[in-house]
Amino acid sequence: MSEAQNSTVWLTQEAYDKLAAELDHLKGEGREAVSRKIAQARSEGDLSENGGYHAAREEQGHQEARIRQLETMLRDVHIGEPSDKAKKITPGMTVTIFYDGDSDDDDTFLLGSRELMGVTDTDVEVFSPQSPLGAAVVGAEKGQTVSYSAPNGKTIEVTIVDFEPYAG
Repeated sequence: MSEAQNSTVWLTQEAYDKLAAELDHLKGEGREAVSRKIAQARSEGDLSENGGYHAAREEQGHQEARIRQLETMLRDVHIGEPSDKAKKITPGMTVTIFYDGDSDDDDTFLLGSRELMGVTDTDVEVFSPQSPLGAAVVGAEKGQTVSYSAPNGKTIEVTIVDFEPYAG
């Protein structure tokens, strides 16, 4: 898989709109609010022992990191759905797998951005294409068995039962 495919983020229009609104808020009102907090804390005197100032600066750092994250994500986004005629799994699909030798149950998840967890009305778990499981299933076909290394070092094999574009 190419790096460009790996960084592709598929979002529904609703999810895109929510993330774009968050970005606009952070770049406008959010920055203004943090600037006011910093100015207020500065006016209190000695900055070396000013907990409010340090907390506001830390908040500013987190906010700026989130702005950069959203800008990158929205720059690389594809709005809509991947092709329903796809023969291989790509980001933006709902994937059903079977854990070989572990249970009798199938597991279904969305292969996409973790950002979708907070902006879509879904109870389906979301796995990033960069996660161990996500990376293992990208490019796989129905019926194919793939493996990945769990965080504990154990190799886990799963069989692709089905996949389809996420219908959000």
